[in-house]
Amino acid sequence: MTAPLTPPPPPHEQPAHSAWQGPPPGYVAPVPDQSYGAHGSYGQDGPGMKTEVREAAVITVAVAITGALLGVLWWWLAPHVPLVGDVVDKSWVVYLKESEGEQAVGVDGTFTLLGLAFGALSALAVFLLRRRGGVPLVVALGVGGLLGSLLAWRLGVWLGPAQDVIAHAKSAGKGVTFSAPLKLGTKGALLAWSLAAMVVHLGLTALFGPRDPEPEGPYEQGPVPKDPYGAPPA
Repeated sequence: MTAPLTPPPPPHEQPAHSAWQGPPPGYVAPVPDQSYGAHGSYGQDGPGMKTEVREAAVITVAVAITGALLGVLWWWLAPHVPLVGDVVDKSWVVYLKESEGEQAVGVDGTFTLLGLAFGALSALAVFLLRRRGGVPLVVALGVGGLLGSLLAWRLGVWLGPAQDVIAHAKSAGKGVTFSAPLKLGTKGALLAWSLAAMVVHLGLTALFGPRDPEPEGPYEQGPVPKDPYGAPPA
């Protein structure tokens, strides 16, 4: 005899409206508006990269041009190094009038202090114009400060006394004190502007820059719908 065949139990029916039901046929997800980022204008996440690069280029040029003012101030405020000319064996020689004088150190110190002041002021001006900050702006301050220092150095030397000390001594006369050419003995002073600008700008951005909005609360995940067979979906 054979056992009577028993029909398999009917499968569980799926609920009519499942919580995991997909979008209806023909649904097209909306495309986020990217008009702000595409045109480089300001949006929620800040300006586009093209706008930041343009701003950085303008800041670099503006900061470098202000180096002319630094050069004039350095020529005006730097101490003068006194020299004296004399004739030895029918040849002109030039020597320091004060062998232990510190005027040469004061020339480098004046340039360094002015560079630090210009760096702090340029960083403050850029921060007030553009509070969000960014790497391109910091790079622009560094490059612009270096170019401005080079311009100030060359301009101050050009405005200062003549470079030909022998000719200057001959024109002044034997035993007459005259000023030495304006020169920068410590070339590291050229970096004072850039370093001060970058440090001050980063500090201002960290202290007073815009903050990202904090989440209102922890993310709460709702109950996970279970499979009709009792197992949670994969």
